[in-house]
Amino acid sequence: MHGPSDPIQRERTPVITEPVPDLQLQLLIRLLGQDPRMSLPITLNVPGAVIHGDLIAHEAWKADWAQSLRRMEGPGAQLLASFPESVDQALDEMAGDDGHQGLPQWIHLRDTTCFTGTPHPVASALWRGRLADVAGWSLGKPA
Repeated sequence: MHGPSDPIQRERTPVITEPVPDLQLQLLIRLLGQDPRMSLPITLNVPGAVIHGDLIAHEAWKADWAQSLRRMEGPGAQLLASFPESVDQALDEMAGDDGHQGLPQWIHLRDTTCFTGTPHPVASALWRGRLADVAGWSLGKPA
């Protein structure tokens, strides 16, 4: 008779795993969030790429992002200018009354260079990625 304690049955049960963010990187990002003016040079390994840039706090990234959106032109530009604040308001509402969101789940970089194996790296003023997708990291940038 096969049941949950039967080793054959346990082997057939699929196991669902999700990527887990690096706790040390999460704590480093939280520490950096205490002073949005601070930044740290960092290199990240993510699926299909190596990215280096300056690790910044969410607040610094949001301010830079809002500034870049305000410089945009076109019919939707006015709407985009208030988008970063709208996102934060929605996140605050989702967090509940205590405003506790736990450890960071996203990483924010400024002045990034992304190497994907092509001859030319891609430069970007701002970059945001999911922490669970960071496979490895080190402080500093390549020379």
